[in-house]
Amino acid sequence: MAKGFVDISSFSDDSIPAIEIEVRYHTNNNFVGKPIEGYDTAKIIMTFDAALAIRKVQEELVSNGIGLKIFDAYRPQRAVDHFMRWAADLNDEVMKNQYYPNVEKANLFRDGYISERSGHSRGSTVDLTLIELDHGEELDMGSPWDYFDPISWPSSNLVSVEQKENRNILRDVMLKNGFRPLPEEWWHFTLENEPYQETYFDFVIK
Repeated sequence: MAKGFVDISSFSDDSIPAIEIEVRYHTNNNFVGKPIEGYDTAKIIMTFDAALAIRKVQEELVSNGIGLKIFDAYRPQRAVDHFMRWAADLNDEVMKNQYYPNVEKANLFRDGYISERSGHSRGSTVDLTLIELDHGEELDMGSPWDYFDPISWPSSNLVSVEQKENRNILRDVMLKNGFRPLPEEWWHFTLENEPYQETYFDFVIK
């Protein structure tokens, strides 16, 4: 692990509930349909600064009986390269029905769902949602994580009032603690004062 990065699972104590993680890029359950290069183990890694801010988010949420579930944070450049190769293979649509049923794979580059660089590789971007602490169930956000579709835009009018409220709870607490949202993904936030604004890391998660 590069200097200045931490494993979020070990970055906690007994004073607050642990943050739940689900590293789908280490499994077959992702839009590619197979484990992604660079995810050798199921860990969520991020910069120390981002982890501090995420901890503050969790501390604020627990008083309302909810908490964070993180799907991804630091993403090696080799993983982004893996996405690029997959996107170029238009014959591989194994996971289309689950992750991009309404978007043509040929348009993923054009529409910005796949790109040559990702802010995740700088280490201070996180993909996350909210869960009920008592039973671990995710709050209904109107679309799943990594669902390539306009319904995943935070401003989408295709979701219900309750789903919009849940998105706003997540957005508001993240903004309050120094993160900025992405207009196309309700789950995606980047630390405003990220420490490595120009560095795209490629160390393996292990």
